[in-house]
Amino acid sequence: MLDETLDLFLGSHCVGCAHPGRMLCALCRAALPSTARISWPSPVPPGLVTPWVVAPYAGAVRELVVGHKDRGQWGHRRVLGRLLAQAVQAAAVGLDPRVPLLLVPVPSRLGSGRRRGYEPLLALVGEASRVVGANRPVAVAPVLHSRGAVVDQTGLDATARRENVMTSMHCPSPVLRRLRRRWPLAAVLICDDVLTTGATAREAQRALGAVGWPPFAIAAIAATPRR
Repeated sequence: MLDETLDLFLGSHCVGCAHPGRMLCALCRAALPSTARISWPSPVPPGLVTPWVVAPYAGAVRELVVGHKDRGQWGHRRVLGRLLAQAVQAAAVGLDPRVPLLLVPVPSRLGSGRRRGYEPLLALVGEASRVVGANRPVAVAPVLHSRGAVVDQTGLDATARRENVMTSMHCPSPVLRRLRRRWPLAAVLICDDVLTTGATAREAQRALGAVGWPPFAIAAIAATPRR
């Protein structure tokens, strides 16, 4: 009855099964993946660190990501953040739990956050940090910045994506100095919502390595199917 009432007043439906009511019904929420796995893109960008993801970029997970990122459905933040937390926790299994984790979001294209009035990935990484922080020291470190001149990646193949993002990210020195003073022994982890060809993650890895902060892994919510 609650779902039907919500649909009557809000016109909403579940992104997984289209049932009227909540935007993610109890059954579809229960069916979401509960474990992360290693998922290499194909082809693998040379030198890419290990990528951990929770789900294929399809079905309810895809609708949740797209809704949160592009349709203003910011209520999906909690469930997506918890999925990202699963990837973070899986990536960090072999680390000493006393070692702090620094979660570095991949930056959005220049100006996109301002147009949205919201930084979707930063919000998800913040939610993941709260979940992971129950068991180990963790912080969100948005140290990567976009230089601009990057076009929308949709429809680009692996080569075009790699060329599009090449040298597109950098880390401002003042931010790094503050974080290094506070977290001198932290392990750095790149976070993204979707891993496609790995080009963006590899550029983030390059930019962090260039300032002496090489990441040990990548954590993402979903990965596109391998070709």
